[in-house]
Amino acid sequence: MPNLKQLLNSLNIEADYISLRSVYNKSVNISVRNEILEGVTSSEDHGLMVEVMIGGQIAYGATNSNLPSDVLRCALKAKQSAELAHRFGLFHFSEHVRPKVVGEYHSPAEQGMDHFKPADLSSLLITLSGVMKIHDHVISRTASFSLTETETHMVATNGSDLKQKIIRSSISLSATAASDKGSQRRTFGDEQSAQSGIERLDKNKLLIAAERIATEALTLLEAPECPSETMDLLLAPDQMFLQIHESIGHPLELDRILGDERNYAGWSFVKPSDFGSLQYGSKLMNVTFDPTVVGQNASYFADDIGAIATREYLIRDGLLERGLGSLESQKRLNLPGVSSQRATSWNRAPIDRMANVNLEPGTSSMEDMLSSIERGVFMQTTRSWSIDDYRNKFQFGCEHAQLIENGKLTTIVKNPNYRGITAPFWNQLKMVGDKSTYQVGGLTNCGKGEPNQVIHVGHASPACLFSKIEVFGGGK
Repeated sequence: MPNLKQLLNSLNIEADYISLRSVYNKSVNISVRNEILEGVTSSEDHGLMVEVMIGGQIAYGATNSNLPSDVLRCALKAKQSAELAHRFGLFHFSEHVRPKVVGEYHSPAEQGMDHFKPADLSSLLITLSGVMKIHDHVISRTASFSLTETETHMVATNGSDLKQKIIRSSISLSATAASDKGSQRRTFGDEQSAQSGIERLDKNKLLIAAERIATEALTLLEAPECPSETMDLLLAPDQMFLQIHESIGHPLELDRILGDERNYAGWSFVKPSDFGSLQYGSKLMNVTFDPTVVGQNASYFADDIGAIATREYLIRDGLLERGLGSLESQKRLNLPGVSSQRATSWNRAPIDRMANVNLEPGTSSMEDMLSSIERGVFMQTTRSWSIDDYRNKFQFGCEHAQLIENGKLTTIVKNPNYRGITAPFWNQLKMVGDKSTYQVGGLTNCGKGEPNQVIHVGHASPACLFSKIEVFGGGK
């Protein structure tokens, strides 16, 4: 890696603030389909971002070269852009939006790239694929594993010096069954991306999961269609992850509320005046932003502009308190936010992003929630989703569902869906599962920004019960 301090000191440029942020990223992926190795892919990427603030305006330049002359060229380009923006800028920032930070972070992964052995991993994945071959109707069986290592280093003229190394891994399994009655797919939804390495691969647990999802895919072929009616809805944590992501995370992004994302990712139904006054959900709803959780997918010491990560309540007792917004967005809106200015790589400017957005556990056991339901449905694992540009009206489909009748799980049903409107839906939160129902997960493909940035985020949730939700089958 380049000596960033020397490079920074070599820049003979007058500016209010200059930072250099280097990013080195390595990734590998191995996949198997129907017991056949599809391949092992790997990539390596590195480069450097220069950020310059002049007259309250911020601009960027990027290069994949460590040569001082190339870094200087990028810095001069950024300086020129900031000077031009100063003439037309709608808002002028101070150096307070770039705090001094000194520190290091290393994710708790034990076995990274140095332990990646394609032969061993392909053997495991082929075995898992074979375990799913329980019937000729299971026509597609996939297993894959990915591992990434990302090292970032940021230095700045205010004395900042931040080093972070993050190792992430993810395992996925899927089984698709097909017959003259259609097709059904089940995936392994409990284990998603996390800050861990190859050590997370528990063979016995994965073998059990592989057989289970294949069996469930077969069972769903023969299952009746999910009924269409208004009833109680119990959601498993692996479905709650995306519910949180789409109907809490995205609408609370302050740059979206400002309208910065309207051309691509959309706006938000949330207004600036809603903070401190909007009853977003029932009093059982408590949502935190917490990049300090050890091992969760989007944990870090500080974001990519140097704001130190702290645990903050976004929603407390159902009341909206703060947004997912960087120091810049906080200043523009005069609202509280979080340390959430993140970039996917060296050639992307950091913007407002989710990190770990978690629904805190409640006090109800799974038995408590089931026994309270006269008629309802228990849904697991996201299959499809749709939500409008304002993150208000939504519709989700799940892979697996089971009716609940008089407090008991009964008939398995296929093609389950539900729909709602964000605030009314969360205000129908009736019971929140306790720690025994709580799971930690993550998503790897959250897209936002122009040019696009796909980033890792984390979510955690217990099982949750909602009352009087519109449920429907796949044919509606």
